[in-house]
Amino acid sequence: MSPMKRFSGPVHQRGAIGLMAAMTLGLALLFMLLVVDSGRLYMEQRRLQRVADNAALEAVSRGGNCQSGLTAATYAGQNATRNGFAVATGSSLTTDCGSLTTGANGLRTFNVDATQSAAVRVIVSNTVPISVASGIAGLFSPGPINLTTPLSATAVAAAPTPTVAQLSIQSTLLTVSTAQSSILNPLVGGMLGGSLNLSAVGWNGLLNTNINLLSYLNQLAINLGVAAGNYTQLLNTTTSVTQLVQAAITVVQANGATADVLTALGNLQIAAINAAPLRLGDILQLQTGLPSSALNANLQLFQLLQAMIQLSNSNSAVAATLPITVLGLANITVQTKVIEPPQLSAIGDPALAKANPTGANRIYVRTAQVRTLVRINLPVLSAVSGLSTAVSNLVAPLTPVLNSLLSLNLVATLGSALCLLGAGCEQLYPALASSSEIDLSLDAGGAIAYVTDYSCPVNNSGTKSLTAHTITSIADLKVGQIDPTNAFSSSAEPTVNPLPLVDLGIRTCYQFLILPGHCDPVVHYAGGGIAVMVNTSVAQNTQDLVFSSTVSPYPVPPNVNQTPSYQTAAPTSNIVSSLASTLAGINLIVYKPVSNNPLGAIVTGLASAISGVSSLLTPVITGLLSPVLDPLLNNLLSGLGINLMDVEVGANLTCGQTGKAYLVI
Repeated sequence: MSPMKRFSGPVHQRGAIGLMAAMTLGLALLFMLLVVDSGRLYMEQRRLQRVADNAALEAVSRGGNCQSGLTAATYAGQNATRNGFAVATGSSLTTDCGSLTTGANGLRTFNVDATQSAAVRVIVSNTVPISVASGIAGLFSPGPINLTTPLSATAVAAAPTPTVAQLSIQSTLLTVSTAQSSILNPLVGGMLGGSLNLSAVGWNGLLNTNINLLSYLNQLAINLGVAAGNYTQLLNTTTSVTQLVQAAITVVQANGATADVLTALGNLQIAAINAAPLRLGDILQLQTGLPSSALNANLQLFQLLQAMIQLSNSNSAVAATLPITVLGLANITVQTKVIEPPQLSAIGDPALAKANPTGANRIYVRTAQVRTLVRINLPVLSAVSGLSTAVSNLVAPLTPVLNSLLSLNLVATLGSALCLLGAGCEQLYPALASSSEIDLSLDAGGAIAYVTDYSCPVNNSGTKSLTAHTITSIADLKVGQIDPTNAFSSSAEPTVNPLPLVDLGIRTCYQFLILPGHCDPVVHYAGGGIAVMVNTSVAQNTQDLVFSSTVSPYPVPPNVNQTPSYQTAAPTSNIVSSLASTLAGINLIVYKPVSNNPLGAIVTGLASAISGVSSLLTPVITGLLSPVLDPLLNNLLSGLGINLMDVEVGANLTCGQTGKAYLVI
């Protein structure tokens, strides 16, 4: 009998089904064990993820940060406790603050930075028994068996991006030549109260370097010992220009600034040792309560330094005095001082600014208001050919008028009879004023701009735009006598007095019958005088600059951390020509005698009487003043970031998100 036949009968197959059932049941129990064990690990992992998600969301929703006090970690821990997670042996809860960056592939990356709170990351971990599969695998592995395994979950939450607008204002200065650097060095050094010598390469390096506002403020907070993220306190902290420059050095050096830029910053720091202290908030306007992400904006390093220098100068009593060779003009003295510092950048919620454009939440920028006093030496007037003869010829036409003003009608009627009886005869005694100086004061402020309207697309419908109301071309010109000791004492306009050019003196002469004639000393300006004075303002121009894709050729305002979209706010009239015409058209003024102040009232109807003198004096005065205007405006003021012809206003707008805190990773 074959072996196969031996087991082919029913008797011999008894128990086979039981064996198969036992094997199937064993496999079922094994798979059930794996499912239950995997489910245990999955549920624990899910629980940890839920704890991490909720903890991160609460930390952001409650405004947590990683300043001293660890508020973000506290909020996250409180939330984890409410969700049944307690930190014990084998478990942990870690909270980090930082920022988010989006790569070219569209994926977000969390960057740890304790000084920022744009996003909060929570990592929760716990140690649990290993899985059965891992335990079985461990039986066949060398070494001791680890009966536990760590599980962790990570969540990153962020607040919705707020709608933020930024205005900036800048000079049209694009490059600094060697000639311009020779003006900037004594000008900036004088404003700082020190000595400065930067090359044109150094100045251009500052012009071509940008600095991140958020990084700068964070570095400055570290240097000044201000709590990270407390930008309101930081901007209101009084500090020195040297400390502000040092923070800039640290930031740009970390970003790979060139040696020329670092050298220029170092020289500025040395020149600013004696500069007046300042508050950074006077040139940077940030709305209260702005998140740190809204400060992630770039500024031109030259503009930031320029604003610091001008702010410091406005806080001091120092007026920078320029050497006479700087502007290429002889026999003049130039002093300049910042009366009102610039507001170079402003960031805030455009909805609040739109509700009250000039209120506490305004988004407002301006260039500095600078006062320049130029003192020019007048030539010796007696050297002007024919002027003495022309002045002498004034006696005949002016005597009757002035005699009337002096109440000398009786003398004019009785004539020499009174003189013969011993009564005094008052006589007009005209003479040229002694050589003097003429002052020219120019208050110039290029522009102001503030947000009045904005729009953001809703549900992919609508246009992104920002509107800035701009006022340009503000200038006040004064010519005459100005007291230099009071010219820079405040922001109030200086007082200008007429500059006498012709002295209409009065002398009293006596003619006795026996004794020869006798005359008293001349009382200068007793009969008035001929003087020159200008006190005028150039009318300002207003316009609305709209940054929108619907307004060609200007693109939509880019997001806050990108290069602004600039528009030029040009005045409707040529301001330089207007000022030049004012100087070229100076008119001489005749003043009548008024008690002890001979230049106190104007005599009318005498223009024809002094035409001969005017035709000789006016070219002299105009010839002195007109050549000053062009270098004063084009070289000096443009170096300070003030251009009366045009000003560039930049706009940025980030349209935010709606809702509450959300998970980003």
